[in-house]
Amino acid sequence: MLNNLRHRQLPRGLKETNLIVILSFLVLLMIGTIIFATGMGPVSVHTTTVLQILISKIPFLSNPVGNDWTQVEESIVVGLRLPRVLLGLIVGASLSVTGVALQALVRNHLADPFILGVSSGASATATLGMLFGTFSFLGTYSLSLSAFIGAVVVIVLVYALSRVNGKINMTQLLLSGVAIGLIMESITKLITLSAPNALGLHNATFWMAGSLAGAKWGYLTLPLLVMFLCMTILLLNYRALNALLAGDETAGTLGFNVNVIQTMLVLIASLLAGVTIAVSGSIGFVGLMIPHITRLLIGSDHKKVLPVSAFLGGILVVWTDVAARLIIAPEELPIGVLTAIFGGPFFIWLLKKNARK
Repeated sequence: MLNNLRHRQLPRGLKETNLIVILSFLVLLMIGTIIFATGMGPVSVHTTTVLQILISKIPFLSNPVGNDWTQVEESIVVGLRLPRVLLGLIVGASLSVTGVALQALVRNHLADPFILGVSSGASATATLGMLFGTFSFLGTYSLSLSAFIGAVVVIVLVYALSRVNGKINMTQLLLSGVAIGLIMESITKLITLSAPNALGLHNATFWMAGSLAGAKWGYLTLPLLVMFLCMTILLLNYRALNALLAGDETAGTLGFNVNVIQTMLVLIASLLAGVTIAVSGSIGFVGLMIPHITRLLIGSDHKKVLPVSAFLGGILVVWTDVAARLIIAPEELPIGVLTAIFGGPFFIWLLKKNARK
């Protein structure tokens, strides 16, 4: 009996070790991404120079490195590229975690903030605030809060419309998401057509397509705090998320309060989508692709899926942003254009795969 117990415990220990190895590899990959991506752009900075500049900004390490770079290079690395790369990591992680939360909520791997119209809802209210100052009374974080309001409204509507006899209906889910997303996009177009000035219209249009071009150090704090808060809450409830995959009745039988968990997922997905869209615009399909790829690699346990998805999503968005600023340099492409080009076919493949099951 003791031998059987040991055999049962061994796979779990191996799994924990594998998770540590995977996360360690992803951390190293993320550090490499930061270093290499920071030096890439219309004006390139050598990787060694980037590394020296970054090390010089670490307390107590500024003197040993030396100072054989120009002020222009330091301004490019510290003032422009580094906050952009870090924002890309945060945005990608947030979008991926949002996708995981939505997929757990509706128990379907086709769920995504872009496909379900959540991004469109957040964009509509955020655009209204940007062009007309409708939510200026909310203060410093009016853009984030206005996007959050739009995301909450859409996700609640889609979730309510997709339930048939107390269960999520796949057809209802997709149709509701598409329909409400189109309605919100129409509202957004109406808002932009009524824009009071051409400059505001141009900025709003470019922002809606998804871009990290306006990244600043001040933009990092709120998205980072929200992402860590939401990630912590989801990880603490990973058993409940695993139980939801088996259905509401099964989760309730296991002792989880399904209504509370579902409400939590709605709020977390809306908050993450709202705050992320406020700083980067609408970047589609990241929340669809990354969680699915993660599950193919490591399985469906949310204890693993959440952190691995966050790392992979952040790294993907950073390199997509690098491509966006190099393809037609010195001009830039919106990130949302590139993610749609790759994410669209991926969604079609995923849809066909599910249809064959």
